[in-house]
Amino acid sequence: MSKTKKLNEYSGVPPEEYVDRYDIAPKSKSDGLTAQYYELPEGATELHHIISYKNMNANLGEIMRSCYRYGEASHSDKLRDIRKIIAYAKFEEERLLKYENIK
Repeated sequence: MSKTKKLNEYSGVPPEEYVDRYDIAPKSKSDGLTAQYYELPEGATELHHIISYKNMNANLGEIMRSCYRYGEASHSDKLRDIRKIIAYAKFEEERLLKYENIK
């Protein structure tokens, strides 16, 4: 999951012992049944841990939160939630096209 980072001598932690648990996992291939990218990070107990671990931006974080609570929040029914998911997905598409030159 996490990869070891090199640290400078002032950190107080030997490089071989330091692991950044919020570092993004390296890309891996799926065998069709399981995939490493579906594993939860160690110590993750709440949705915000996963959002941080995957380094999601605000658009993706809002999509995750809306999907997770879909139809359960007293202030938001399923239709409002799905509209929010669609809107934030469109925002993310616009961001990718404008700022990351992805087509």
